[in-house]
Amino acid sequence: MTASAARLTELVCPAVTAAGYDLEDLTVSAAGRRSVVRVVVDQDGGVTLDDVADVSRALGDALDAADLAEPGLLGPSYVLEVSSPGVDRPLTAPRHWRRGVGRLVTVTLTGGAEQTGRVLSADESAVVLDVDGTERVLPYAELVRGSVQVEFSRKGEPTPDEPATDEEEGA
Repeated sequence: MTASAARLTELVCPAVTAAGYDLEDLTVSAAGRRSVVRVVVDQDGGVTLDDVADVSRALGDALDAADLAEPGLLGPSYVLEVSSPGVDRPLTAPRHWRRGVGRLVTVTLTGGAEQTGRVLSADESAVVLDVDGTERVLPYAELVRGSVQVEFSRKGEPTPDEPATDEEEGA
């Protein structure tokens, strides 16, 4: 029998936090005789492949120590998968909104209406969006759902193969 996600979360959260990351999700599933432990971590500024490798080592050590202390905790063997949240992750906590500053988002409000705007700022109580040139303060209590919209290029920004104009360079 393998440990529950809740039990493993208790065990790995201190290692994730000590490494400077937020534990966004942890799931455990069976894959034959193995357990697959999937961990999603994030931090301000994003997560690089090197960050994922560092967290993987720290979590592997924590899980190995837990398995020694509680034999059979993870079954006969386990596979650890560590990743960062995808762009399609719902924005559910103030830190998600803070990390989305500058991004285009769509929100569903408690009344069912949808708004699309760019995140200008976020604190512990509300997010501020630029909706068609108007700042709109939305308390989290009014938000049902929020998600980042994928933008391949922002209107008015030069593309990598297009040089900036003199006006954009401030000349």
